[in-house]
Amino acid sequence: MDEAAVRAVDRALAALRRGEVVAIETADGTVGAAVSVESVALDAVERLKALTGGSPRLVVTRRRAMVLGLADARPAPASGDGSSDGSLGEGFGAMALDRPGGLSADQAHALADPEQHPLAQGRLPAGLTAAEACPGSREATAVDLARLARLLPAAITADLPPAADAGAASTAAANAAEWAAEHDLLLVRAADVADYRVHVVRTLRLVADARVPLVGSENTRIHAFRPADGGPEHLAIVIGDPDPEQPVLTRLHSECFTGDLLGSLRCDCGDQLRGAIAEIARHGSGVLLYLAQEGRGIGLVNKLRAYRIQDSGFDTVDANEILGFEADERVYLPAAEMLRQLGFPAVRLMTNNPEKLRQLARCGIAVVERVAHVFPANGHNDAYLRTKAERSGHMF
Repeated sequence: MDEAAVRAVDRALAALRRGEVVAIETADGTVGAAVSVESVALDAVERLKALTGGSPRLVVTRRRAMVLGLADARPAPASGDGSSDGSLGEGFGAMALDRPGGLSADQAHALADPEQHPLAQGRLPAGLTAAEACPGSREATAVDLARLARLLPAAITADLPPAADAGAASTAAANAAEWAAEHDLLLVRAADVADYRVHVVRTLRLVADARVPLVGSENTRIHAFRPADGGPEHLAIVIGDPDPEQPVLTRLHSECFTGDLLGSLRCDCGDQLRGAIAEIARHGSGVLLYLAQEGRGIGLVNKLRAYRIQDSGFDTVDANEILGFEADERVYLPAAEMLRQLGFPAVRLMTNNPEKLRQLARCGIAVVERVAHVFPANGHNDAYLRTKAERSGHMF
């Protein structure tokens, strides 16, 4: 994946977050347009019609379609993303929703946003249909872009009609770049979106490090790793002087603004973070990787939305799935890449999550031992911890 392709995806993500329309080109050279449901303006549907001459449709994840009663359940992929290389993976895929006469922007909002739409199937718009979106299609790519942008995983898309029916529009479609430029749209290729996350992780590089004495662990250095797209940095907190010839005591910790910084009682993240640092210091040396994947990979804003859903009586797994995400969208290729660059090929992993053991091993790091990392409930996170054990297989 070259630098131009990385820039194209990065710019498309920023455009979606601003509520702009982006153009998507697939492997066969056909092109369409998409806009994030979360950021869509009320006139976006009409604009898509005018731009493409096609019929706009709503695209959601299969998870969200299942919640709406529009898709059958399938066996769940592995937690994280179902892949061994840290890519987005197909997961449950995407589905295109439509109805005679098309969906309005308000209807699209209601279908994609669980806070606006009742979950009862009987209250869906009349005539609503759902169709599978093939991997690599413009529809599936639009949903992946929304996920990468940490928006609700849903988009409104429309395609340029095929050449046999499109007249002048087909001439524009013959050259996607010209068509996008003519309409002042950012153009991104579906194949580049599919490759983006893995490529970006593989470009992680150390950009800064410094000695940062911590309470109870004065001999500590923090190493910052930045991806090529300029996205959020991942941090390696190296305590003491770990011997690279021996399995290193290691903790993978996904950032949690509410728990780590504010001391939220809804989770056990703050306890796990501070407890891991104390335990590594007691052991004498080790590494804590602080990974930029808030909310099990869905981002802080979506995590807050999940909290609101939980307050209605759902657990953490259900809340993520109601939003249209998998129960856990984290990936561990960044952690493996950081460990390789630090020179630590084997670890003793502090975790209760068996998926971390599997994923890190799949990414090429030898996990020679699991070290339990358990903290008591506090009266507010009892259900959260119970869900971890009963639905996510955590070992307490």
